[in-house]
Amino acid sequence: MAGIRTSVRHRVSDRESASSSASSPEPPADDDPDYFMQNNDSVSSIAQSIFRDRPVSNPSPSGYPKNPIDRLPPEILISVFARLSSPHDLLSCLMVSKNWARNSVDLLWHRPLCNTWDHLHNVATSVQSDRAYFPYADLVKRLNLANISNMISDGTLDPFERCKRIERLTLTSCAQLTDRGIMNIVMGNSNLLALDVSGLNSITNNSIEALATNCPRLQGLNISNCRQVTDQSLIQLAENCKYLKRLKLNKCVQITDEAMTAFASCCLSMLEIDLQDCKEITDASITAILARGRGLRELRLAQCNLVTDRAFMQLPEYLPLESLRILDLTACNQLHDSSVEKIIERAPRLRILVLAKCTEITDRSVFAICKLGKNLHDIHLGRCNQISDAALIELVKACSRIRYIDLAGCIRVTDKSVKILASLPKLRRIGLVKCQAIKDDSIFALARNDRPHIPSNLERVHLSYCTNITLQGVHALLNNCPRLTHLSLTGIQAFFMDHTLVNFCREAPPEFNDEQRTVFCVFSGEGVNRLRTHLNTGTSSGVSENEGTMYDDGIEDDGSAEHMVGLMQGTQIGGNVHGNANVHGVATGGIGGPDADVEGETEGEDGEYMDYEVEGEGG
Repeated sequence: MAGIRTSVRHRVSDRESASSSASSPEPPADDDPDYFMQNNDSVSSIAQSIFRDRPVSNPSPSGYPKNPIDRLPPEILISVFARLSSPHDLLSCLMVSKNWARNSVDLLWHRPLCNTWDHLHNVATSVQSDRAYFPYADLVKRLNLANISNMISDGTLDPFERCKRIERLTLTSCAQLTDRGIMNIVMGNSNLLALDVSGLNSITNNSIEALATNCPRLQGLNISNCRQVTDQSLIQLAENCKYLKRLKLNKCVQITDEAMTAFASCCLSMLEIDLQDCKEITDASITAILARGRGLRELRLAQCNLVTDRAFMQLPEYLPLESLRILDLTACNQLHDSSVEKIIERAPRLRILVLAKCTEITDRSVFAICKLGKNLHDIHLGRCNQISDAALIELVKACSRIRYIDLAGCIRVTDKSVKILASLPKLRRIGLVKCQAIKDDSIFALARNDRPHIPSNLERVHLSYCTNITLQGVHALLNNCPRLTHLSLTGIQAFFMDHTLVNFCREAPPEFNDEQRTVFCVFSGEGVNRLRTHLNTGTSSGVSENEGTMYDDGIEDDGSAEHMVGLMQGTQIGGNVHGNANVHGVATGGIGGPDADVEGETEGEDGEYMDYEVEGEGG
């Protein structure tokens, strides 16, 4: 018990440190970046396993009256313990009696913390021990090794072969892993619900076939960038794992319509599918997915260049897609206005529609999108250079709840439509990169927002290469948008002429070349506040190398993490319990779900990163 006491004490200090960064743009270091945890619909297994496996409290020793609280059944005790937020409190409960210990230890061990090598070593030692007081190998339900991915190899996973109740396994970017490591941990584990092995280019069909054979309850799979996986294993997976709900196959370049048609036929509960950069996918499989996936909420087809109008025009008559909320058709440049009209007709409750780089669409598509009305939250029209002011004005009139609009590269957009866009009451982000026709009048309108005494909601504004904008417009925007946390001004002349202004700019991403670094001018986080102060007072507060104004703005390093010894916080019990996750992968790369809030970055032609947010519906 002394080991558990020490571990929990360290866990408390770590949690206090993590909480200090709760308002930062990025999560604390010990948060699980597990895409599948966010939206997994399975009932929490903590209560299930304990209710099923734990014995009822033992009778009190002879001669002693039984305390009334000892008569509580295990499910009541667990429900009470699950509402304790402090690990200290849980430890106190664990020390009361053997019965209380049995019913509280799961809450500390269901998701062991493995964000350093020392933590992983301690957890591995515990699960292997035959003398441990508790069967720790059976308590582990979630295992996330993504934070130490560069240290993980097949041998690292050997101790966890005993953990046959793991439900969510995250091995993102553990590039040293091979089929052997994956297969050993999957074999005999029929409880696995979600597996994330994105970025493991060394795994082959063998791992997927082992998954299909051993994990019939699988609900979520992320094999992005697993380029050796082919249709053969995925067809077997579709036939054996009929409960699949979330499938992420980004850049699995060997996947064709054959595999996707199998998923459409066998996995009728599918909610989310991501096929970004799957170049062999054609109209046939997309039509099959939409025709049979009546509950589908999210479909991402970015860079699927073979998708044409036929994918949507051949849908069965009177087929409603009432559940579809997110549709990403980035760079599907064979789509025309007729496809957009058909999509809106069949999916009238779309909230996020991405048509960036669909260069064939015109104002006619925007007029069709107007029918979404208040359902529409995010609309991406970047590089749709046939879009004009007239269509955008009608869009604002019809869709008053737009929170993010991207018009990057829409060369026909002028001050006339931007002034109308500024009146959107919920607008938080706007992308106007390379809209070279706009002037300061647009920026003043965004700053005023036509709502006296109500501060602007704008958080991110992208104005790079809007060459007619002056410093006066930028200054007005800074002073009238108190929530502004990101401002991109690459290519704005005023920031070339005054080098003191770029002192507050964040560093260019490391992959940029020298020319891109020279012109890069993006302000984030505290850098925005310092720029505002400098323009208002003519002085700066100084920029320290160690302050969070650069590329990793707002991220705090949790110094106390090194003391934690593999105990994780408990999750709430009762009803359907969902975990929490951040998605890194698509557009960072995860799939946002109906409750997801996913923020990513995509590189634009201008050599800067254009941040964007994807949010689904709440509830």
